[in-house]
Amino acid sequence: MTESRRTRRPAPRPTGPLSPALHHLEQARALDPAVAAGDALSSTLVAGPVRRAALQGAWLGHALHPLLIEVPMGTWMSATALDLLGGEDARGGATLLTGIGLASAVPAAVTGWAEYASAGRPERRVGVVHAAGNAAGMTLQAASLAARVAGRHRLGVALGLGGMGVAGAAAYLGGHLAAARKVGTHDPTFGARHGASTPQDAPAH
Repeated sequence: MTESRRTRRPAPRPTGPLSPALHHLEQARALDPAVAAGDALSSTLVAGPVRRAALQGAWLGHALHPLLIEVPMGTWMSATALDLLGGEDARGGATLLTGIGLASAVPAAVTGWAEYASAGRPERRVGVVHAAGNAAGMTLQAASLAARVAGRHRLGVALGLGGMGVAGAAAYLGGHLAAARKVGTHDPTFGARHGASTPQDAPAH
């Protein structure tokens, strides 16, 4: 028996119930056409070092996306709280918060695609599903806002709850990318990332 076989350790077993699904998602080649489309969009957004640094948050010392995503998620959660606990008097506030969330989701999405440019292929596969979930959540919130403005408040509440559910699932994938795969710009003095390629590895289009 060789030394390498004597010292080889068994692969760790997943501890989270969704971990096997995430591993499968990272290896899903069926997502590669969507990844190619994402590559083109992301490369356009970060074309040039100045634009890349601005959108990825190099000037801040770490990724800008996690900061910006707090605004739409926070306002939509607040709107949900008003819907469920505030009564009729809170309808106007919930409508306003839904609209603020939609407006703030746009820069959050743009900075997310900027971070995508520096991710490896497995992370990009998760990233396109994450982006699709966020887009679906935004669509539901837009429909919620339209229903509220039209006076169909109950429908608006239902659509808003659906949007929060979809956005929450997408946020889980975003947390996987940030926490497990370490996708995110940061100051180089804090060490190299693990699980993601460098900006120079991003596709050129």
